[in-house]
Amino acid sequence: MGGGVGISQPAKYRVATENTLFAMPEGAIGLFPDVGAGWYLPRLPGRTGAFMALTGARLGGAECLWAGLATHYLPSERLAEAKARIARAPGETAAILDELSIEPLPARIAGNAERIDRLFASDSLEEIVAALEADPSEWAAKEHKAVVTKCPTTAKVALREFAEGAARSDFAEEMRAEYRLAARMMMRPDFAEGVRAVLIDKDNAPRWNPPVPAGVTPEMLDEIFAPLPENEEWTPFPTPGL
Repeated sequence: MGGGVGISQPAKYRVATENTLFAMPEGAIGLFPDVGAGWYLPRLPGRTGAFMALTGARLGGAECLWAGLATHYLPSERLAEAKARIARAPGETAAILDELSIEPLPARIAGNAERIDRLFASDSLEEIVAALEADPSEWAAKEHKAVVTKCPTTAKVALREFAEGAARSDFAEEMRAEYRLAARMMMRPDFAEGVRAVLIDKDNAPRWNPPVPAGVTPEMLDEIFAPLPENEEWTPFPTPGL
């Protein structure tokens, strides 16, 4: 979850098991999907990334494989063998993982893919909320509740972040943009309020400001996404010897 995503997703091989749990829950604390999420999540099937960001949905190992977040699925009891064999022959990593992988149980999210793509199709938070409200299914009602309890500013930042990230061809530029977002979002009162509600008082009753999507204006988003002063912008660390 969160930072663990930033460690795992840049890897060439990403192994899931029956114990894997993947989520981007930043909306619950007034932050935003970071650690490269603006690059990875928009590239998942359909609108899976937007769904995860707005609801905080948790995916199991089979779902991670279905979505492409994982490249292989192994039973947890095979991990020790996989590690030992890869350590002895790192050049054969792909073949080793392919040999030890199994077909998981059907991914639950696959059965909801059509609903996700249809109801989360818009880049407008208001339109997504309206689509969920209009759908008569229990699934839509559950996801509507998940969306409207999250920070409205976070949700709108995520949708714009993903729309812009999907069009980028340079991961470093994505990280530069997310650094700007982090610098702004961490200073907003929503972040302190979200941490209070979820991690300190644990009353799970945050008082967001603005409290509703309509209050998050395009002008507010422009300020959050604006470049930082040149001497404060993020730059990649230089690689030693280059």
